[in-house]
Amino acid sequence: QVQLVESGGGLVQAGGSLRLSCAASGFTFSSYSMGWFRQAPGKEREFVATVNYRGGTTSCADSVKSRFTISRDNAKNTVYLQLNSLKPEDTAVYSCAARYGSMRFGTSDYDYWGQGTQVTVSS
Repeated sequence: QVQLVESGGGLVQAGGSLRLSCAASGFTFSSYSMGWFRQAPGKEREFVATVNYRGGTTSCADSVKSRFTISRDNAKNTVYLQLNSLKPEDTAVYSCAARYGSMRFGTSDYDYWGQGTQVTVSS
């Protein structure tokens, strides 16, 4: 049974930091590229960051590129998203996703999804 379980969200002031984690089980984690997406109220889900299955290549959306960092630990079957210099517009539900093989940027490219964790940034 495939599971992706996010944690680490919460309420933080603007300029603060959070570290999100996504624990994976039920599939061969090291064969899957991982992504983080977010969805704000009334908006469509959008790409945030992705890391390839080996962990050597990453990509982030332009809106977060200088502030967020994605990483993974294949020994722990976990992917992380470090969020720094948070802004109120970063408020959203953040979800991790997995896709077999190379990394992609579209929501339809991913096979498995977690339930998400809420990040709220106050001004």
